[in-house]
Amino acid sequence: MTEILSHLEQGVLTITINRIEKKNSITSAMYSAMADVLAEAEKNMSIRVVLFQGHETIFSAGNDIADFLNKPPSDQDSPVFHFLRNISTLTKPILAAVAGPAVGIGTTMLLHCDLVYAGDNAAFSMPFVNLGICPEAASTLSVPQMMCHHRTAQASL
Repeated sequence: MTEILSHLEQGVLTITINRIEKKNSITSAMYSAMADVLAEAEKNMSIRVVLFQGHETIFSAGNDIADFLNKPPSDQDSPVFHFLRNISTLTKPILAAVAGPAVGIGTTMLLHCDLVYAGDNAAFSMPFVNLGICPEAASTLSVPQMMCHHRTAQASL
C-alpha cells in the first residue's frame, strides 16, 4: 500500500501517512495497514520504537468521510478498532512528528503516543461536536488526564 509507508532503520520503525492529495485522510484500508504494521512491531524484537509522521504540510485531516460512510465500522473487528487497540496497547514507545493540521483521529491517535513533537505549523483539532459525532479513541478519558478539565472542555465541546 502506498498510502501507508513503513521503514525500519536502526531499530526505529517509521510509519508515514502518505495520502497527501486527500490531506492524509484515513480510510479503512489505511487503518488495516497501520494495525498490521503495529502488530508486526509488537512481535519484532529488532524494532525498539515506532514513529508516526505525515507530510510537512499536513499530518492528517482525520477520517476519510466518504470511505467512513461507505464502510462504517460494523463491529469490534473493524479495521479502525483493530488499529486503536494496537496503538493503545503497543509495549514499545510510540513517537509522533506532527507538521501541519492534525484533525479528529489525527489528533486523538496522538493521545496514545508516548511523545509528540509538534512543528511550528502544527495545529490540533477535535471537531466532533461540530460534526455531530461522539469523541473517539478514548479521548474523553485521555485528554483530561493530560490537560485540566477546562481546557479539555474547550477543546472537545
